[in-house]
Amino acid sequence: MSREQHLGAYATGWQTGDIDTIMSSLADGYTFDDPNAGVIPKDGMPDYFAGFHDTIAGMGGARPGQPFMELTEIVTQDEGDVTTAWCWWAIPGTPLAGAGLIKVGDDGVRSEVITFHAPLPGG
Repeated sequence: MSREQHLGAYATGWQTGDIDTIMSSLADGYTFDDPNAGVIPKDGMPDYFAGFHDTIAGMGGARPGQPFMELTEIVTQDEGDVTTAWCWWAIPGTPLAGAGLIKVGDDGVRSEVITFHAPLPGG
């Protein structure tokens, strides 16, 4: 697959809530950096995703017939052998939203760092 195809599969997996599609797009050294859960290696993604899915369902998201995640404001930049993608993500039915910074190589998605958009305490 090309970098564009790896990124497309990765995005589709998140939009549909399909961990198998996400896993099919990942490079061997992949890491996912969530400020709440820490850095998750590739082999930890199925457990991380199951927990995240349960949390989302408990908040009223992950409803049948609804996207698991909406991705907008997607911007990509190719530099050498790496494509960098930025996006805004939101979970329908919940107040959760944030940004993602994704690095993709010819071997697949290498990393993602996410942020959460939330008011400061007392704000």
